[in-house]
Amino acid sequence: MSDESPWLVVGLGNPGREYAGNRHNVGFMVADLLASRLGAKLGRAKRAQAEAAEGRMAGRSGQHGGGPKLVLVKPMTFMNLSGAPVVSLAQFFKVPVAHVIAVHDELDVPFGQVRVKRGGGEGGHNGLRSMSKSLASKDYARVRFGIGRPPGRQDPADYVLSDFASAERKELDFLVDRAADVVEAVVLEGVEWAQNKYHGI
Repeated sequence: MSDESPWLVVGLGNPGREYAGNRHNVGFMVADLLASRLGAKLGRAKRAQAEAAEGRMAGRSGQHGGGPKLVLVKPMTFMNLSGAPVVSLAQFFKVPVAHVIAVHDELDVPFGQVRVKRGGGEGGHNGLRSMSKSLASKDYARVRFGIGRPPGRQDPADYVLSDFASAERKELDFLVDRAADVVEAVVLEGVEWAQNKYHGI
């Protein structure tokens, strides 16, 4: 694997205006923010059922556009079929699994926290399950945006497809911004470095 290989950053979510504010769609929110940071615009991908954008990050020296290449992806297949467009674009851009980052909502992390890891299980997340199956590997990085467990006896499936509560929305922009920072840290410095920097906050 060459360090010159691009990075595929996959924001997981469901297409359609009715899902836009759902907890399950924070991956889309982070992908949109990363695109704006790159000065890129997500548009329909030619080779996959997805929206995609390309751009270069600033390098370690802060030089604009001199850093690693990112391919940002929002699968437009609905969550449980996310893997097919991901693997198509990974193959086209020659992205190794080690350079794939999934950004997703995480029930097992409290709201207000962003965590990162490489590999592991899918925790019942259909988007991750589809990615792991299509990539034939679980060894991609995951930026896990905490949404916490549903209150009372609410079904988790209903909870993830509901919008953030009004109190949560006050913090949402800040947390999406932090998740985008975590993605950039993984690309520039690695998963372990990002864990050390962000897991205490």
